[in-house]
Amino acid sequence: MARPEENAKFPSCDAYFDTIQSKKKLPLALQESLTAAFAQIPVASFPDVPSGRVTEIPGETSVLDAVRILSEHNIRAAPVLNPEPGAPADWQGRYLGIIEYSAIILWVLDNADLAAVALSAGSATAAGVGMGAVGAVGVAALGVTGPAAVAGLTAAAVGAAVAGGLTAEKGVAKDGVTAADHLGEDFYKVLLQQEPFKSTTVRSIVESYPWSPFVPVTLDSSMLAVLLLLSKYRLRNVPVIEPDKPVIKNFITQTGVVKGLQQCKGRDWFDYISALPLSDLGLPFMSLDEVITVNSDDLILEAFKCMKDNKIGGVPVVEGPRRKLVGSVSIRDIRFLLLRPDLFSDFRHLTVLDFMKALGSTLPDSGDNGLVKPPLTCAPDASMGSVIDSIGSRITHRIYVVDGDFEVVGVVTLRDVISCFIHEPPGFCDSYLASAMEKLEDKGDADSSVENS
Repeated sequence: MARPEENAKFPSCDAYFDTIQSKKKLPLALQESLTAAFAQIPVASFPDVPSGRVTEIPGETSVLDAVRILSEHNIRAAPVLNPEPGAPADWQGRYLGIIEYSAIILWVLDNADLAAVALSAGSATAAGVGMGAVGAVGVAALGVTGPAAVAGLTAAAVGAAVAGGLTAEKGVAKDGVTAADHLGEDFYKVLLQQEPFKSTTVRSIVESYPWSPFVPVTLDSSMLAVLLLLSKYRLRNVPVIEPDKPVIKNFITQTGVVKGLQQCKGRDWFDYISALPLSDLGLPFMSLDEVITVNSDDLILEAFKCMKDNKIGGVPVVEGPRRKLVGSVSIRDIRFLLLRPDLFSDFRHLTVLDFMKALGSTLPDSGDNGLVKPPLTCAPDASMGSVIDSIGSRITHRIYVVDGDFEVVGVVTLRDVISCFIHEPPGFCDSYLASAMEKLEDKGDADSSVENS
């Protein structure tokens, strides 16, 4: 599969962080003191994951089983073990990367149309879709012939062709396109129980969709490095390894850091900051016109695509011209499409509102309106302390700022909260990022060699 070029490197984060620094109203002296303090705190002092052991997923695990593991452990991501015997004994050899819901959703969206074409022929195998190359359906759809052309086509290419409407234009596999509008449980069976989809492993997803770089730190690293990776550099999690061992000892997440901040109550610096209203901290950093929303009557598939395209973990669901908040959808909710085949029955016509109702009818924490639990909200004049308490009390990455009419006027994310407490000394994270980039570039060269052989 083609590797999205923008995901193979760190995004440019300077603009975001510069904007935050310009909006923050905390005294610079206080920020510098906090930054210096975090630079002296070793990562080893951070509490272990709640279970006491980091959940790891073997690379040969199927996609469906991986989703079950993430869901059962109530986690968003997990390190992926390299199944290759004889791999190097260091952490680069032991781990392939991190599997996240974000990467899984990319895989689902890229393969949904391909599975629909396969459905028209009864199965992916009957449709001519192989593990490494596509058969008659793919070749005819793309309008190419010859052994060389056939060998060079991948399943991802067919998926792209179907998504772009090429099959319809060529007059090929129209039954597949029609079937896509009337998908039932058969679609679920094709996607997860027949080849090549059934054999799709966590390893292939991690290597094809590197949503975020794998950047471990050691126990003797500073917490400042972790906080910067989780805020400025947009990582959602940072693995922790022992200096002389390749095993991941801890797994620090944005949520874990914010929960850690909660434990600082009673300290003068925290009590001072937590008492300030959001506006005094320059929050929300994201302006009203920058908040990405979806309407309740939008298709749930479009909501997931919106999150994928904008590389965000969740969106508020609104109604009406004044964008009244009625719910939210997170990228983590993709698990319900994979774990509940009944939701596949009409998923191309399933609206966001219907999706939320379907979940609200089965989940124990549904709200009075039959939807999933309402999203976290706060007023524009809420204190930072109340926001930290709200976010820390639930497993969520954001809180929506609403006015008196419940109109969405902003959003505050875990990343924003962490960014309020620190700034980056010049070049502080260069060594961490350079190491991660070197590993990614080496991995990309190796993958290219395999693809071209």
